[in-house]
Amino acid sequence: MTAPPPNTPPKLPSGWPHAEHSRWVMAGGQVWHMQDMGAGPAVLLIHGAGGSLHCWRGLAPLLAAQFRVIALDIAGHGYSVKGRFAQAGLDDVAQGIAALAAHQAFDIQFAIGHSAGAAVALRLSQIMPLRAVAGLNPALSLFEGVAGWLFPALAKTLSVLPFAPLAISTLLGSASQIDQLLAQTGAQIDAQGRSQYLHLVRRPAHVAATLAMMAAWDLRPLLQSLPQINVPTLLLTGQNDRAVPPQTAVLAAQRMPAAKSQILPRYGHLLPEEAAQEIAPILSAFLASNG
Repeated sequence: MTAPPPNTPPKLPSGWPHAEHSRWVMAGGQVWHMQDMGAGPAVLLIHGAGGSLHCWRGLAPLLAAQFRVIALDIAGHGYSVKGRFAQAGLDDVAQGIAALAAHQAFDIQFAIGHSAGAAVALRLSQIMPLRAVAGLNPALSLFEGVAGWLFPALAKTLSVLPFAPLAISTLLGSASQIDQLLAQTGAQIDAQGRSQYLHLVRRPAHVAATLAMMAAWDLRPLLQSLPQINVPTLLLTGQNDRAVPPQTAVLAAQRMPAAKSQILPRYGHLLPEEAAQEIAPILSAFLASNG
């Protein structure tokens, strides 16, 4: 594992998935934590809001049998460090990743995003020459009704309060609270995964980055442009997803000229963690067919 440069996050916790593949890179005024494994056409893995690259712990090595897999913690999440003046909107995140790829001379062929990461992957397809995109439990719809203005406004308010991230970390930083939060997604993951989410929630910097991303998130331009996104796209979701209705993926795919969707039974919102063995061959075949 390559040692991180100065002023980076604390060392990875003991037992963090695939730590031997971790390295830290400074690009665009931010310090990025990433993992790089396998060989072949490069696949970029993008987690969602509140997550980290740990969510790919089961899927990444399976894909690495056929592809070069590059997973990253988006700015401020996990064990990356968000730049002081870095913004957290959809365009900001996508442009930051594109700049990182250029800085590292990554020849990214494919992008796979989970939840909000699926929106990032689709936005990347508009600014990078990707061959194909896959979205898992894609968060490609707007909040409706009161939630449409209340949730972003609340996140925006909390994101500027200096003690809010610490307070939220303290409030939610127990195993029982994490179990409750995960249960609300409809997902069932193992004890290792639950422990890793507990690590993340106990890091105020991670909570602050999540709040900033929620406050700045605006999907409207991307959703309006879906009919113009011609990159081959596969949207997979779980029938039991309680965070993003499964029909969201179906409706999004219907608006895109080269997209298809598939709903898998039994699984919830954390498809990469619940169903790595099942979705790996589906994703590998889809990517290879577009390679």
